Amino acid sequence: MTRRRNPKGLPNIRRPTVANQFYEGDAEALREQIKNCFLHDFGPGKLPEINLNNYPRSIVGLISPHAGYMYSGPVAATAFNDLAFDGKPETIVLLGPNHTGYGSALSIMNKGIWQTPLGDLEVDSKIANLILQEAKILDIDELAHRYEHSIEVQLPFLQFLYGNTFKIVPICFQMQDYYSAVEIGNSLNRALANSNSIVIASSDMTHYESAKSASAKDEAALKSVIDMDAKTFYEIIEAQNITACGFGPIAALMTYAKCVNSKAKILSYHNSGEISGDLSAVVGYAAVSFKKYL
Repeated sequence: MTRRRNPKGLPNIRRPTVANQFYEGDAEALREQIKNCFLHDFGPGKLPEINLNNYPRSIVGLISPHAGYMYSGPVAATAFNDLAFDGKPETIVLLGPNHTGYGSALSIMNKGIWQTPLGDLEVDSKIANLILQEAKILDIDELAHRYEHSIEVQLPFLQFLYGNTFKIVPICFQMQDYYSAVEIGNSLNRALANSNSIVIASSDMTHYESAKSASAKDEAALKSVIDMDAKTFYEIIEAQNITACGFGPIAALMTYAKCVNSKAKILSYHNSGEISGDLSAVVGYAAVSFKKYL
């Protein structure tokens, strides 16, 4: 795959594209919104306790949803509550699907700033370039990230926990086949060795089916996640026509997590109908942690 450099004129500042849509655009209102996600009945029911003294940490990865905070925020808060108690990573690699169709098939940003209402986050150029050395199928491409929301919506939760004291590496998946996901996962294993990092796969689960159907399909897919079996995960996704939008990022995370001898645990599962009251056409949301057991 050709390593495309940034087209002339593209800024190195990635500005928020779904503020005031998926989440509050004002910093104070956003903090209050995130606080309410943690306190929600579908969330952890409490504010996070940040354990800054825990190192080495045990959590190597999370699956977190990326819908509007009104719908998926409490489930996401469950994942981030687990992370807070585990300690503070220095670098957070975020894997998200490409909903827009812009940019290259598999794209990474290896420099720049991501802005949210809660401040600026720097791309970790050192880690990004290590990943690029290992994953030859990745392109350097800012365009794929410019309007994509799947990674953006994770950032305010992380800033709520840690401020702007960590760095990020965003990777966007337009191509989500099994072999590409496994290659990315194996590359992360090599690139992230000996670093204080975590990988977050951003994905919603089944889209626009009845709550009963979505729950059954998502249960089958998540079982293969718990089993750490990426091949079976793809087979179930295809056989049952499961419309999880970030199956490639999930499989890449599963591959990485298996390499570092971790186990997966489902922290929360809910659907949009439990908020809206319409159970006829829901979107499923899951929070999953991957924890290393020594």
